[in-house]
Amino acid sequence: MCGLAGFYILGNIKLSKIDLVNATNTLSHRGPDDAGYYFNEKIGLGHRRLSIIDLSAAGHQPMFSQDKNYTIVFNGEIYNFKEIKAELVSLGCIFIGNSDTEVIINGYQYWGNKIFRKLNGIFAIAIWDSIKRKVVLCRDRMGVKPLYFYYSKDLLLFGSEIKSILSYSIVKARVDFQSFHEFLYYGNPIGDNTMFSDIRKLPAGKYLEITESGLSLNSYWQHEDVEIEPSTIKVDENIVINQVRNLLEQAVSRQLISDVPVGVFLSGGIDSSAITAFATKNYNGRLKSYSAGFDFDGGHNELPLAKKVAVKFGTEHHEMMIYGKNIKDIIYLMVKHHDEPFSDAANIPLYLMTREVKKDCKVILQGDGGDELFGGYARYQIMSKFNLYKNLFSISHSLLPIMPFPYVREKTERFFPLFSQKTKGDMFAKFLTVESNVSNTPESLISKSLRQKIKSTHPFKVYHELSERFSFLKDDVQRLLWMDTCIILQNQFLEKVDKSTMANGVEVRVPFLDNDLVSYALSLPSELKVKNGVKKYLLKKALHNILPNEVLYGPKKGFGVPYQNWIKGPLKEFMLEVFYSSNIKKLQIFDYEELSVRIDEHCSGKRDWGFTLWKMLNFCIWLEEYKVEIE
Repeated sequence: MCGLAGFYILGNIKLSKIDLVNATNTLSHRGPDDAGYYFNEKIGLGHRRLSIIDLSAAGHQPMFSQDKNYTIVFNGEIYNFKEIKAELVSLGCIFIGNSDTEVIINGYQYWGNKIFRKLNGIFAIAIWDSIKRKVVLCRDRMGVKPLYFYYSKDLLLFGSEIKSILSYSIVKARVDFQSFHEFLYYGNPIGDNTMFSDIRKLPAGKYLEITESGLSLNSYWQHEDVEIEPSTIKVDENIVINQVRNLLEQAVSRQLISDVPVGVFLSGGIDSSAITAFATKNYNGRLKSYSAGFDFDGGHNELPLAKKVAVKFGTEHHEMMIYGKNIKDIIYLMVKHHDEPFSDAANIPLYLMTREVKKDCKVILQGDGGDELFGGYARYQIMSKFNLYKNLFSISHSLLPIMPFPYVREKTERFFPLFSQKTKGDMFAKFLTVESNVSNTPESLISKSLRQKIKSTHPFKVYHELSERFSFLKDDVQRLLWMDTCIILQNQFLEKVDKSTMANGVEVRVPFLDNDLVSYALSLPSELKVKNGVKKYLLKKALHNILPNEVLYGPKKGFGVPYQNWIKGPLKEFMLEVFYSSNIKKLQIFDYEELSVRIDEHCSGKRDWGFTLWKMLNFCIWLEEYKVEIE
């Protein structure tokens, strides 16, 4: 797991090796073990290495193919590289070392772009093809590892993080208004644009080819490649249960490959406990497990249940107590590591945990993806019993004037309008935002001039596009599951995992997103995932008699960071300083009359505007830290 950066000069622009070194060194936290560069007057490839597989000099990057015609920089892990290596050896390929990087670049020499479809792993790849004079960029199927690029007729810049691209003076920091509109609702962009107007993300499952003639974007894998079980065929539930169990174990076993110790983040929930169970069974040694308690956990302490799981499976268990001191400094730090305003506050505990873990473990397994593949959220329950919930919320809505329960009132105000949306795209989009159905939408908080700038954009654009793309799925729960793997999983959860952990040079692997498990899970009908209103029904059955019942059937305990309390308590003065600073006022971000109302309502407890204020706090910090232009 590493960081990569580079450029390809297509016009009359001069860049030096110093420029390449500077861009690469912005990623030193991703790869503290080694650095390397390939440079000529047109091409620059830079690499920072976090040594995980083949710790020797033979794993140094940039790396050349056997015939020296192709050069690679690579970030990630390929879990099936030994099988691909054996295939290449049978074709006459000679290897110098034992790294997965060497397998990719020699595979490209033999098979060209077809190598990407063979890879089972998490990766961002850049290859210089000196024969065809082109750069090829590629990203893994589910978007676990990030890859950003800037492209003009004269220049291509790319890197594992936006900061490497911004290091070049030619790139201006300007707001992308489509992304900003998405950010207002979700707390992060949800498409392939970034918050910077000239910088884009390479979409998951795609590769980009850039020559002096232009640019082409191609898919090597997409959701539509999955063979869906026909609705006319009766699925044997027991066969499916066994297959899910076997594929998950195989995925975990594959992802234990490493030349350094491997650990697991163990929360005591279903997903991390399942990974722990299969990892201890297949790991050659004693697996390290890590659980954390926080002084800001609001009474949600995962340590006792996690310890019970650790004892059951015999891990070398470590409990950490994480203290949220200097939260203000950490907020600034996380904005810098994301390079964008990012509002999933769970990045804070994840960063704090890996800061402790990195002292003795470079590789961690984590349970992301289980909810989106197997139906772990309440919205899937609602969609599976659509008419029932529609009636319940209709009754609840009629009782709003006399309703004494604030929580039920809030849920009713949010969910009742969803059942009467004009399009499925709108309905799916609004399931994921807490502010789309209240009278004061996020747009009403910003200034009239800024509202004018986003007038031609639509915050739900990506949901509309994907809803239409997946319209062949007549099962709405299935369609929502597929969309969630493309949107919230990729742009929020995997973004959080990568930036928060690589900030500390820790590699996190996600077994639920193994190629074979993903393809199989996507193919299955939703009634096996959410059956009779039971979330994760299929996964729970697959893990029966493996995990304790209190893990499988206990209440889902999502960990919430109490930013709502911070911004009306210890962070209030800081928030006000940021919002009312001369720089922010000069940029004309807010409708200050509306902002004042929301701050007063939140701090008095009249209404919860926590997410709105937290988002805008991160946005304002980002504007100032990166000197972003709004024009």
